[in-house]
Amino acid sequence: MSLLRIFISSFFIGFSGAMMPGPMLGVTIEASLKKKKWTAGPLIVLGHGILELILIIAMTFGLRDFFANPTIAGIIGLFGGAFLAWMGYGMIKSGINKTVSLDNQGSGNSSGMKNLVMAGVIVSATNPYFILWWASTGIESIRQAFAIGFTGVLFFFAGHILSDFAWYSSVSIASAKGRKLISDAVYCKIILVLGIFITAFSVYFISSGLRMLRVW
Repeated sequence: MSLLRIFISSFFIGFSGAMMPGPMLGVTIEASLKKKKWTAGPLIVLGHGILELILIIAMTFGLRDFFANPTIAGIIGLFGGAFLAWMGYGMIKSGINKTVSLDNQGSGNSSGMKNLVMAGVIVSATNPYFILWWASTGIESIRQAFAIGFTGVLFFFAGHILSDFAWYSSVSIASAKGRKLISDAVYCKIILVLGIFITAFSVYFISSGLRMLRVW
């Protein structure tokens, strides 16, 4: 896998996860509305990114030998691919049924949190979906990126965090100005397209896992 491919794939996978409604989106919208500042999103993502960087460093340095085992690597690939497929299916279903909306995300968990960077850390660390993603898809993405060295991991993190900054900054700008960024119809279409991409990419993860198991 080339550096460009690592960057692009991590960007789209991260972008699709960032756009799905959840605690972090709710906190971003609420903080932007209260403070009337577009910087709320980037600050929250900064906290989110610090936590992710710690996880990536721990996985890269602590699991180097773990990644080298073909059986373990194959199992991680299968598990990560299955989780990615489940996420893609949910996005496609939500996009078709139009069950996702930005309107109901205005009440997050940021009440009383003046430090938005810390809010980003807390809302991420306490989100079960965040933990499950990194234990499956995240660790497989790092394993594949690390196959070409630390530069690959760096490109993975750059693409991943850039998608978060792009989306949450846009949400903050729109919320701070008191208007919607996009209509729910457009939002659902984007979720649908990204869901198809994620489902297709899950096939790559699963096939990679199967190849590793055959090597063993």
